[in-house]
Amino acid sequence: MQDQKIIQGLAIPYSALVSVIFGLMILSFPIGAYVFFNSQIGKSIDYGLPITEIGFLKNKEIDWLSWIEIGEIFIVVWAVFAILFAMASLGPKKNMLSVLSPIMSGSYFSHDGNYIVQTIKWFTVIIVLSGAIDIIQQSMGITITAPSFDNDLTGFLGITISPLIEEIGFRIILLGIPIFLAYSNRSSVKLFFKSLWNPHDNLSITNSKKAVILIVIVGILFGLAHVISDQWSNGKFTQAAMSGIIIGWVYYRYGFVAAVLIHWATNYVVYSYAYLVSSVNEIRVIDSFSHSLIQTIEVIFLITGIVAIILNIIQYRKDKLTKNSVI
Repeated sequence: MQDQKIIQGLAIPYSALVSVIFGLMILSFPIGAYVFFNSQIGKSIDYGLPITEIGFLKNKEIDWLSWIEIGEIFIVVWAVFAILFAMASLGPKKNMLSVLSPIMSGSYFSHDGNYIVQTIKWFTVIIVLSGAIDIIQQSMGITITAPSFDNDLTGFLGITISPLIEEIGFRIILLGIPIFLAYSNRSSVKLFFKSLWNPHDNLSITNSKKAVILIVIVGILFGLAHVISDQWSNGKFTQAAMSGIIIGWVYYRYGFVAAVLIHWATNYVVYSYAYLVSSVNEIRVIDSFSHSLIQTIEVIFLITGIVAIILNIIQYRKDKLTKNSVI
């Protein structure tokens, strides 16, 4: 009874916060496009720069790719995320409003059936846990130093592209394929690709133990990749590993769309606002995180994540009691 009162007290503000974040995500699409194509963050370069002139591609014998401009790469990836976002908002089984409506009434707390609500929930949980990890590590003298970019325009391009590349690599290849091999009881090309898209819904899984072990291992590898690349300081390992484990679980349980959109939110959504503030106020991107707009957005993320954690704990207790009563 006490748990139900807490759910009823938190459900409406939680639904409102999820709706606000949903709106922020929608606005990030035109904001990111404006920043990339119309701002001056690139200074001496713009969206017409050939991809062969990007830092890590320079001095490579790939002149045959010089006709491709970074603006074309950005708009293709931007469009892919727009399509995935639309898919997540409308399904796979229910649209966002259909899932939020019963939550607002306090009748139950379930996100099953809609990817975008799952995305927002786990994205904000990651924000809360990342903040907690940073506070704990700082108290131990361990700091997290973000990567620096030679140019903000190519930096924003990298931030936009990396969720897609990393989720294909770490989730589909390193996690999805082993899960298929561990749980598939028949050889089928169709089943193989369907399971890579959504492992839990397309494989007959009665015991998740092997999947959880794989999720943890790949999550740790995800954390190591961030520090081995020399882009982040060693303090990033714990944060990245935690994020990798959560995104890995979301991929296993809800599929690729929800997983990649969580990563997209932590990268593109956050930095589209940061680069906008940086451009308008002519300040460094790192300094934009001290701006009132960015701090307000961060507070919204943190409150939503804290409420989501509380409601998840209550739901877990409720499910456990129901399971025990059946036994």
